[in-house]
Amino acid sequence: MFAVLKTGGKQYKVQAGDVLRVEKLNAAAGEKVQFNEILMVGSSLGAPLVEGACVQAEVIDQIKADKVITYVKRRRKHSSQRTRGHRQQLTLLRVTDVLDKGADKTGVKTAVGARTKDEAAAKPAKAKKPAKDAVEA
Repeated sequence: MFAVLKTGGKQYKVQAGDVLRVEKLNAAAGEKVQFNEILMVGSSLGAPLVEGACVQAEVIDQIKADKVITYVKRRRKHSSQRTRGHRQQLTLLRVTDVLDKGADKTGVKTAVGARTKDEAAAKPAKAKKPAKDAVEA
């Protein structure tokens, strides 16, 4: 059975045994993580998410992607140039299980970055600062 999960602003089609590279997660090698933002499991399509579905994975390693080099050249009478490099931090995962029901009862820690409804509701709203004109009056 396959699933489409969402993490790090991207969507991945996975099934048990797949190895994928995702944006860095706060988990050490060997830990098990669970993704709760599942958009599709098999033929059931979520609106927007499939209720009770999850994908469990094991962290293989924390890695860095290939270096991306940016090159900046300044024009007009200034013959200067600059190169910079960047390596994105990634997490290497092996998908262990795709569950269409029973995500709450697994006991596996939720992957950081995959927010649940409870975490989104528990986040307090920031208090707005008063305008400068109102303070002086």
